[in-house]
Amino acid sequence: MGTDELYPPERLVAARRATAAAGLDALLLTPGSDLRYLTGYDARVSERLTCLVLPAEGEPTLIVPALERSAAEASPAPATGVRIVEHADGSDPYPLVAAALGGPVATVGLADRMWAEQVLALRDALPGVRQGLAGEVLGELRVRKSPAEVAALAEAAEAIDAVHRRMGEWLRPGRTEAEVAVDIATAIRAAGHVRVDFVIVAAGPNGASPHHDTSDRPIGAGEPVVVDIGGTMPSGYRSDCTRTYVAGGPAPAEFSDYYDVLWEAQRAAVTAVRPGMSAEAVDAVARNIIADAGYGAAFLHRTGHGIGLDGHEEPYVVSGNSRPLEPGMAFSIEPGIYLAGRHGARIEDIVVCTADGVRRLNTTPTELIAL
Repeated sequence: MGTDELYPPERLVAARRATAAAGLDALLLTPGSDLRYLTGYDARVSERLTCLVLPAEGEPTLIVPALERSAAEASPAPATGVRIVEHADGSDPYPLVAAALGGPVATVGLADRMWAEQVLALRDALPGVRQGLAGEVLGELRVRKSPAEVAALAEAAEAIDAVHRRMGEWLRPGRTEAEVAVDIATAIRAAGHVRVDFVIVAAGPNGASPHHDTSDRPIGAGEPVVVDIGGTMPSGYRSDCTRTYVAGGPAPAEFSDYYDVLWEAQRAAVTAVRPGMSAEAVDAVARNIIADAGYGAAFLHRTGHGIGLDGHEEPYVVSGNSRPLEPGMAFSIEPGIYLAGRHGARIEDIVVCTADGVRRLNTTPTELIAL
């Protein structure tokens, strides 16, 4: 897919209309996924200001440090119709933001994860202007993926699946979690990712901590090992997939019993995805199966999160989110069962809601994998 398909100029038009409809006069976007979504520019995060000024009416302007102008010009941004303005080191860039707005404004939407020092500097540069969140506007545009975005996510899923298929090369008793993680990170890059976002290798009791990282603890024979890995592709779109393995011997009987419950819950939740089904109803499908088997208190987190240019974004598959699913929404289905001090398990696939059901992007087996 080409960058013009992933980052079409029409997005800026849609964003301007949505900005006006939300009662905002402009969006001010510093480096992050919203800026990349609108312009294709993967801007460097630093103390030097980079900011897309997108008035509801008027010309969009990308303000960049002088030393990064060439990178901005080489990105898809110019093809979207954005004007690029530079600022030199030592100069104050914030008056450029005010000038790019084209006149007095009352309310602006700021990038949700803008640095606090930039928020305060903009408050000083635009006195009396109310600040809101750009995500309240752009979230609605980003939550439904285009066919090109789905293709990019499928490419990312295929790349991370290739890493999971090689797990037997690295995961074996006696090696530490950290040693295995180094090999996995190398493979993530070799599979086509430009960045390794995370590598979780959680063996034995560490598997009971959903966000365990890695450690110098050796993997024991027959210990369950949760491997949750993901990265960013050249397109900017992310991968995220979890599988649970057992290496060098049979798993504990207790573990095998609850893994069967988890496998059933994950499969049922994936199957339940369809347009009109609420996000919380999908969560309930997985959660009820796990609770009915007596492990409800051991399912510690939501069933899933959206994915795209961010690793976690809308829609969140969680109790309390009554939003109906729509075609194009992409998210994880990843129930887990965690027994503190003993072991844990999680199964995660990225899926896309389609017009007639669901498409599972990760295609490796979800059964317990013995190495």
